[in-house]
Amino acid sequence: MKTLDAELAYMAMVSFLEKYYELTHADEIGDLLSSMTIWGDGKPADAAIWSDWLEAIEQVLAQHPEKS
Repeated sequence: MKTLDAELAYMAMVSFLEKYYELTHADEIGDLLSSMTIWGDGKPADAAIWSDWLEAIEQVLAQHPEKS
């Protein structure tokens, strides 16, 4: 499996959530996806989402140092 940088991993997560939303039409997922939409400037609609995403990556890497 290839390694993804933070941006590609984010896009993969959005893709996963979009497919889940297509199956469930869960309002909460739709709301989350609206906040996660990437605008033309390359930033999510909700600016805090990106910093939250990077924080989540750091947390996971700290829990799995053998993977970093």
